[in-house]
Amino acid sequence: MKLLWLKSGLLLPLDTGGKLRTWHLMRHLAKRHAVTYLSFEDPAQTEEDRRGMGEVCQRLITVPRGDPQKGTLRFYADAARYVVDRVPYAVAKYRSPAYRLELAELLSRERFDAVVCDFLPPIVNMPAFVEATAGRPATILFTHNVEAEIWRRHAETAANPASRALLAQQWRRMLRFESAAIRRFDLVLAVSDADGRTFDRLYPGALKAPVHVVQTGVDTAYYTPVDTPPEPAHLVFTGSMDWLPNVDGMTYFCREILPRIRRSEPGATVSIIGRSPTPAVKRLSEISGVEVTGRVHDVRPYVARGAVSIVPLRIGGGTRLKIFEAMSMAKAVVSTTVGAEGLPVTAGRNIVIADEPARFAQAVVHMIRDEAARRTVEAAARRLVVEKYDWSGVTSDFEAALERLTREGGTAERAIA
Repeated sequence: MKLLWLKSGLLLPLDTGGKLRTWHLMRHLAKRHAVTYLSFEDPAQTEEDRRGMGEVCQRLITVPRGDPQKGTLRFYADAARYVVDRVPYAVAKYRSPAYRLELAELLSRERFDAVVCDFLPPIVNMPAFVEATAGRPATILFTHNVEAEIWRRHAETAANPASRALLAQQWRRMLRFESAAIRRFDLVLAVSDADGRTFDRLYPGALKAPVHVVQTGVDTAYYTPVDTPPEPAHLVFTGSMDWLPNVDGMTYFCREILPRIRRSEPGATVSIIGRSPTPAVKRLSEISGVEVTGRVHDVRPYVARGAVSIVPLRIGGGTRLKIFEAMSMAKAVVSTTVGAEGLPVTAGRNIVIADEPARFAQAVVHMIRDEAARRTVEAAARRLVVEKYDWSGVTSDFEAALERLTREGGTAERAIA
């Protein structure tokens, strides 16, 4: 197949769950198919990042773009420009005449078997491309979350009335935009059965074909257990620390849950590992025993240090790769229901689920103190991902879905429009 892959940025460095998921899928596809990858390129991107993309695509085409750092004055000034925009800010900020022109020219001069739109942002630059013939490429929307659900949860959990009103506005805009977006594609790919059901519930009648679920995977040969004992009472969280659900989750954890843990385990420490921590996240390092690392070259040594991996998210969608990575390293994970949403895990067997601050703290303390119980969860976690969720099997299913769609010719009346 000849594939055109649309993305808002390069995949390297591999520092977000969405990047990791796409990287592993594309690496598999690139062995048998010709992939053209069109994306924006941040000024901070290195030549090494560009060269590395050759592992997952035959051709890389980029359009320059830069984002202000979240939480800065420039960030808020930039966001203010979109207050009256009907398109949600998270998508509207990616409008680009240069990207739109590049995409239009690619579609007009070359024939692709399929166009894959990875996340929602590239949609704002997709030109009218109406072909009622079989020559039109199949169109696929690869969703990693149900975005409207994330914004709804943001609005529900916001404490400040002004923030709550602004987030509710963005939620309504995202609901409209996402509803219109999924109608433009022959096939929608989701990363969990839960997300598939949510699409059906939120947008009844919008889908031309049932959502195809591409399960979350993990590189079980890369994320492996280590022999070194963990640090006692040390807790680890990994994730992009400029993503709002992670920022909210760790702020909530440090303010509401950690004090409860320390009533029983005064020596409990926390490492927050992940790229681009916002000012709010950086301030968490002022709490004694809380470490904020920023981007690290390799998360595995940090995860290995932890006695327990924590995922205290109150907002989110899709699935958290961080959970499978920790499980693959045979780490006991304590997560909220939202944090583990969409993953095929079993509470009390290969993961511990707790929601209210007191219960979450109690679950963490139990895993710290009861080594036998912790080891039982760790062994079951590693066994689950090795037996069922290595990327090799997941990507084969993804490829089969693409091949089936292109073989059937997509939906003839559909367009990229």
